[in-house]
Amino acid sequence: MSSTRVYVARLAGCAVFDPLGDRVGRVRDVVVSYRTKGAPVVVGLTVEIPGRRRVFLSINRVVSIRPSQILTTGIINMRRFEQRGGEVRVFSELIGRSMEFRDGSGSSVIEDVAIESDANGQWDVSQLYLRRAKASSLFGKGQTVFARWEDVTPSGATGESQSAEHLIAAYSELHPVDLAASILDLPDERRIEVAEELSDERLADALEEMPETEQIEILAGMDDERVADVLDNMEPDDAADLLAQFPSDRSEQILDLMDPDEADDVRFLLSYAPDTAGGLMSTEPLIASAETTVAEGLAMIRRNEITPAMAASICVTLPPFESPTGRFLGIVHFQRMLRHPPQTQLGTIMDSGAEPLLDVAPLGEIARTFASYNLVSLPVVDDQQRLVGVVTVDDVLDHMLPEDWRNPYYENERTNGA
Repeated sequence: MSSTRVYVARLAGCAVFDPLGDRVGRVRDVVVSYRTKGAPVVVGLTVEIPGRRRVFLSINRVVSIRPSQILTTGIINMRRFEQRGGEVRVFSELIGRSMEFRDGSGSSVIEDVAIESDANGQWDVSQLYLRRAKASSLFGKGQTVFARWEDVTPSGATGESQSAEHLIAAYSELHPVDLAASILDLPDERRIEVAEELSDERLADALEEMPETEQIEILAGMDDERVADVLDNMEPDDAADLLAQFPSDRSEQILDLMDPDEADDVRFLLSYAPDTAGGLMSTEPLIASAETTVAEGLAMIRRNEITPAMAASICVTLPPFESPTGRFLGIVHFQRMLRHPPQTQLGTIMDSGAEPLLDVAPLGEIARTFASYNLVSLPVVDDQQRLVGVVTVDDVLDHMLPEDWRNPYYENERTNGA
């Protein structure tokens, strides 16, 4: 086995490959086991594989561990990971733990954990990266130090609550999908603590990738002001779907606390049945006038916050240019813009024959339209032909798949139950 000291925080989301170079999945945690004497020994990794299942990869099946990738023998037990007695997950349960120095010099918190293999190929916890408790000063942070496992002792019993702040630091580089999966893998109490410490924007991104049941559980214990701040940072259609699960009186209280513009969009979406175009759509499509040039249109879809599905086309309307707009005129696909000079006006190249969806169109009709014309987005208009939003293919899939499709164990449980 290739041996180098590796700090566990750098393995979060790390790709796992088989001997042929095919990606098997991504690391979600490192599992260690305590011993009577000496540092904990690494027994394996939890890996998320296609289907969003969490499985256990024994350390004996690992050929090499590096911060950028992990190579396996190619043999993986496909059973769902179940934590056994005596096992501890480093990300979920160890990073952020409070420790006491055995020499009596004070307390500290684990910020990272180094693992290293010995001459026999056994991986152990070789070093801890600790931050000492802050001195009496009101400002700054405590000193960071390296220590061996033998130099410290846990401040409380195994499994004692970690510092959510340090756990969040370990997750800081994760994609929202991976962040959501990591949060859902935490024990219930830890899950709530981490959610409370996340920024509004980061928590909003993670919630959008979770099943509705878990969304509700996380937000249920938060005060209405915090929930409103988080919903302000979510896409209006996702916020509307989430608010629809709350009791009506609390939903209205939260809406009153939200940014007025965001609340108006959410209220508008809640006025539609959830399985109609109006209930599925986003109220923030890309809108331009017929006089807008190709150069200006490409600049619109180039913005970082625009999703690929939303950037597939620009809707051309009469003024006003915020939904509900003036009369819908047509759409311009981004590929068509690429084929014309920058000064070309969108009105001269738009597809005026594109049929928009009516806001009351049912889900079945929407799905058939997407499938028939191989589309990734469709404009939505009201009975006055005003553009009110756009439905993207991910919105359709989200509502056609089973409710718990985001559950990382869904596919495994469905297969086992068949």
